[in-house]
Amino acid sequence: MAFMLKCSAFEPGSLIGRAYTCDGRDITPPLRWENPPSGTRSFALVCEDPDAPMGTWVHWVIYNIPATARELPEGFPPREKSPDGSLQGQNDFGRLGYGGPCPPRGKPHRYFFRLYALDSVPGLGPGATRKALLKAIEGHVLAQAELMGTYGRS
Repeated sequence: MAFMLKCSAFEPGSLIGRAYTCDGRDITPPLRWENPPSGTRSFALVCEDPDAPMGTWVHWVIYNIPATARELPEGFPPREKSPDGSLQGQNDFGRLGYGGPCPPRGKPHRYFFRLYALDSVPGLGPGATRKALLKAIEGHVLAQAELMGTYGRS
């Protein structure tokens, strides 16, 4: 079985519900994964919008997710360190944790949730950027699972 990332709130390639955007409650969608590779020591997740006018926009950075975890529940709180040891980084809104889709009016944007199964635990403190995380996990990615949803404003 393949390493897979799923969401009960939207199907791959479909519309992300309003609750998970800046037009709604701006909370994290419920994410679940299955079949991580053996040797996984932690997970990291990045959510980004490659269609943003100024270039790729980072919506969420979370890492040091325990190897035993299989989900990030809806409404995951935006705190530096969670009780399970997960750490959240800074998004491009300048905040810690998740910032939901909030595109300018026009064509819908794509939002990619990428989950990395790692053979290590990154040595980063809370508040790391996407760039710092990707550098820290370079050479440590055992597998990657991806989920894409869309959102637009007219």
